[in-house]
Amino acid sequence: MGYSKFFNPEETLDRAGIEALQTERLRATVAHCMGSEFYRKRFREAGISAGDIRTLDDLQKIPFTTKQDLRDTYPFGIASIPLSECARLHSSSGTTGNPTVILHSKKDLEQWANAVARCLWMVGCRPDDVFQNSSGYGMFTGGLGFQYGAELLGMLTVPAGAGNTLRQIKFITDFGTTVLHAIPSYASRLYEVMCEKGIDPRRDTKLRILAIGAEPHSEDTRKRIEEMLGVKAYNSFGMSEMCGPGVAFECPEQNGMHIWEDYYIVEIIDPETLKPVPEGEVGELVLTTINREAMPLLRYRTRDLTRILPGECPCGRHHKRIDRIRGRSDDMIILKGVNIFPIQVEQVLMQYNELASDYLITLDTEEGNDSMTIEVELANSFIDDYSALQRLERNIVRMLRDEILVTPKVKFVPKGSLPQSEGKAVRVRDLRKKY
Repeated sequence: MGYSKFFNPEETLDRAGIEALQTERLRATVAHCMGSEFYRKRFREAGISAGDIRTLDDLQKIPFTTKQDLRDTYPFGIASIPLSECARLHSSSGTTGNPTVILHSKKDLEQWANAVARCLWMVGCRPDDVFQNSSGYGMFTGGLGFQYGAELLGMLTVPAGAGNTLRQIKFITDFGTTVLHAIPSYASRLYEVMCEKGIDPRRDTKLRILAIGAEPHSEDTRKRIEEMLGVKAYNSFGMSEMCGPGVAFECPEQNGMHIWEDYYIVEIIDPETLKPVPEGEVGELVLTTINREAMPLLRYRTRDLTRILPGECPCGRHHKRIDRIRGRSDDMIILKGVNIFPIQVEQVLMQYNELASDYLITLDTEEGNDSMTIEVELANSFIDDYSALQRLERNIVRMLRDEILVTPKVKFVPKGSLPQSEGKAVRVRDLRKKY
């Protein structure tokens, strides 16, 4: 049976068509946001009215919305429709202070499922595939977000949920799973357990597509996962404030994630000056929802660091592409006056086949000075040769010093010895004394 390359007509719009639709939806969204006391007050304070927003350039007149705004108005203070018209809410974990709560109407949920289905269809998922979701369900959007998108596309879905790796593998082999959604660190963990059980994913499973996201990861990590599992791994970007998964996704070209501009207006700003940066330069991602009913967000500062990739994509879609997420502006490590992101460390470590995928960066204070120690697991296949380990350590320290401009300590540990997590991997532990 033949299928169209595109899931929705909006994927085929040229730049003029995209921007015309964005302008129309932006005007409607701003007017709709006046149903929110938060935005009415915000507009009054800025000295603007909904009628002042007529073009895409006028977006710059609107103040930013932040995560703190969501916390300060907890739980429902930014809603633009009555609670009785909302169908579901999702929230962050709220480990520090109030969680961030996002409301969805029935229409919002339908549009969200459509966006996820569009992403999966783009990379070759079809109704005869079997989709397994290893994300947690409940408040975490990766579970239900992918679930409803996969169902809309027409695939047989396996809502396995998080953890229980042996059961995950049994489902993959018994149900003939062809498409899997997993965070990068857990995809590596699945492979390790498969090897322990004598299962060759290329020979003993039907896996062919992997959707990965939620954790910043390097291109070397993606390639390593593809090689281990024998799949094509496509980078996914989403966040609960923007619904969840389905915001941006790689196409088969794997050269950046198409951000669905009929749903979002994208800006990249300097996180310090808050001014736009030139196309191609790294900055903080700012998103405005233009296809949401219950709780639209205007110029939301995501804190994620990325860039818009210049040029057109050979896949034929004209929706802008963002680069893989480099990290978060609020997750940056400052060590001895140097700004460091964990993904910089990962990019170096993943170049060595002698190393496994798990690592932990520990920051501490020694004799009044800050220090960095990187524990990294050795691959099972690496021979425990002391002189070889010394050479490997020297090479890695030299490459890390060149990349991050400080000299860390590198400590090799046996595979499987670092803490395992069913959620996002913990990559940084800060034990420094606060003076």
